[in-house]
Amino acid sequence: MAAAAQALRVLGAGRRGFRTFRRTRPFWGGLWCVLAGAWLVRSMYFSFVLAVSGGWSYSAGYILGGALVLFGLVAWFAPHYRGLVGILAVLLALGAFVSVNLGGYLVGSVLGILGGSMIWAWGEKRPRRVRGGRRRATTTTTPTASTTPVSA
Repeated sequence: MAAAAQALRVLGAGRRGFRTFRRTRPFWGGLWCVLAGAWLVRSMYFSFVLAVSGGWSYSAGYILGGALVLFGLVAWFAPHYRGLVGILAVLLALGAFVSVNLGGYLVGSVLGILGGSMIWAWGEKRPRRVRGGRRRATTTTTPTASTTPVSA
């Protein structure tokens, strides 16, 4: 019984930590970008080719797909770069549409555009309400003006 209770406490703490991680960064946008990049790289192995293959199209899948994975990870671990990363992810997803078999048969480009847009539009969450229905108060002090006259 004690081992099961300990395991539940550890799982609960891990779940709360993951929830905090998700709420403090553009998690879902980063996830869509990582999936888009993985799909673009994976689509290079498909035998069904929509465009003329060879040359740039082979390396473009690896370069653009790897960059989308990288941008998704940057959004997770350095969220203060979210504006730049989001716009670059959308531009790379649009470039993949032209250069990587219609963007991984449209799936990679659509996921990349969705993820980049979500990263760019992300904003931090407000503090959660406590059980009493009030937000946690932040103490701010305002300087008071002195009523003593200044002599010239």
